Amino acid sequence: MQGDVGRLVLTHKDRLLRFGAELVFAICEEFETEVVIINKTSEEITFEQELVQDMIELITVFSARLYGSRSKKNKKLIDGMTSVVKEVQ
Repeated sequence: MQGDVGRLVLTHKDRLLRFGAELVFAICEEFETEVVIINKTSEEITFEQELVQDMIELITVFSARLYGSRSKKNKKLIDGMTSVVKEVQ
């Protein structure tokens, strides 16, 4: 694989992965692949700030799965169970 990819160009650092991009950057460095980030932020982010951002992104992903497109399926299931309970009573 070494030498297959010479340069990885990203518009923003977080466009590659929601979190854990540093691991991919380390792998790119190991395989001598240049990483170019076009829109860098001018301010430095501390480890704690980056950790908080990662946690917020994780919560966002899982809440979208819970309340997003599957919510209609869950509502239909709950409505079906409710109607069965009413019939039994």
